Amino acid sequence: MAILVLFAAVMALVLLNVPIAVSLAVVALVAIVHTGGMEQLPNVPIVMYTGATSFPLIAIPLFVLAGAIMNASGISRRLIALSSALLGFVRGALAQVTVVTSMFFAEISGSAVADAAALGSILIPAMKSKGYTKEFSAAVLSSSATLAVIIPPSIPMILYAAMADTSVVKLFVGGVVPGVLGGLLMLAISYRFARVYDLPVEQKFAWRNVWPAFKEASWALVLPGIILGGIFGGVVTATEGAALAVLAAILIGAVIYRELDLKHLYDAIIDGAVQTAVVMLLVAASALLGVHLTEIQAPQKLAAAAGALSSSKWVVLALLNVLFLMLGLFLHSAAAIILVVPVVMPLIQAVGIDPVQFGILVTVNLGIGQQTPPVASVLTVACSIAKADIWEVTKVNVWFIAVLMLVLLLVTYIPAVSLALVWLFYGR
Repeated sequence: MAILVLFAAVMALVLLNVPIAVSLAVVALVAIVHTGGMEQLPNVPIVMYTGATSFPLIAIPLFVLAGAIMNASGISRRLIALSSALLGFVRGALAQVTVVTSMFFAEISGSAVADAAALGSILIPAMKSKGYTKEFSAAVLSSSATLAVIIPPSIPMILYAAMADTSVVKLFVGGVVPGVLGGLLMLAISYRFARVYDLPVEQKFAWRNVWPAFKEASWALVLPGIILGGIFGGVVTATEGAALAVLAAILIGAVIYRELDLKHLYDAIIDGAVQTAVVMLLVAASALLGVHLTEIQAPQKLAAAAGALSSSKWVVLALLNVLFLMLGLFLHSAAAIILVVPVVMPLIQAVGIDPVQFGILVTVNLGIGQQTPPVASVLTVACSIAKADIWEVTKVNVWFIAVLMLVLLLVTYIPAVSLALVWLFYGR
């Protein structure tokens, strides 16, 4: 009952346009004072500071900064050129290029919003100039950008790992198959739309076009290898890999491509700092609420109640899918992870659900939330660039959302989809 009251209070404040972090902090403070009295207040800043200084969370500002630097360095433009050279012979090639480039960029940035902003400013005008409708252009860009939260490195996965005390490296490995599967299915949907809309073929395939584009993009292609190879190989942690990504991005942008100057670097640092501040404030406020929930044993009570309802992990997974899909309509992914994951982890453990599988399930769920109004953070960015109405875009985007829903069902009910590579590399 306490969890429902607290959650309802937070949602009420959010609907009144109170910032989510402030809502969490206010509700937590009131609850702490109500149960423990005013003498508990001196502990508040300590709890918030401790919650926001977890070592794995340092990876978030570093990946955000790396993505911003890469965009300023012309890396996204070179990836688009290579994808065009490889896929230009396919009908509706620009849609295919959008999906493939988003998958490449996802291996660098870890942020769907950053992916949509970086690639959308180039690809959406290009698609519109070739006769693609603005609604389809926004839909394919928005949905493919969401692959950035499934394909590693993923910022929501880092947050989940910190909240659930789970290996972020195993989560990254677990996201590979669902992310690639989602990308391939989106390519199929894009081709179907290209046939229906009679979209043009851009150019004939020719190796003489591929080789120059590959040479130009070769250093950009090195970055995912550096980041993921180092992390998966056990050479560096996810946080160290993020720092390595920043260093590599600066060297490639400033020394090799020579497009990164001090102004662009300054802008990237400011952008990274602002995005990080928003997330870290959420983390600090959630730590406060988490301490209160732990003290009143709310997660354990929830696990016991759910266990009494059903001991089947498949039923529990279905209920949690519904919960996270609903949350995704109203909350950003970081807020949903921070608010709910610590509460439901005892339930996950009680019914025998693998925490890595659950992490991928949460990530895909919240990726769907990035595409479904009213919040739809990534869809909003794409619609803004395309100058398209969000509801008209959604009518097209439902096909791409259906792809993400299919991936979600596969992750939920076929554990091997998210765990096969984890089992291969780390054992059962």
